[in-house]
Amino acid sequence: MKLFDLIKNFHRDEDGAVTVDWVVLTAAIVGLGIAVLTTVGGATDDYADQIGSHLSSQGVKTAY
Repeated sequence: MKLFDLIKNFHRDEDGAVTVDWVVLTAAIVGLGIAVLTTVGGATDDYADQIGSHLSSQGVKTAY
């Protein structure tokens, strides 16, 4: 009888289900972040290069 009670308790236990939910949600958020970064990454590099070239062409005033 104890074996059947253990099986019933194991079947009713839902602690692991919450962990699985959190793992799935975290994986979805990470996947979405990677998708956004790969989509926007190329344009961001182009803008950073433009800003860098503009800043390097500016002169620095040393005397006031």
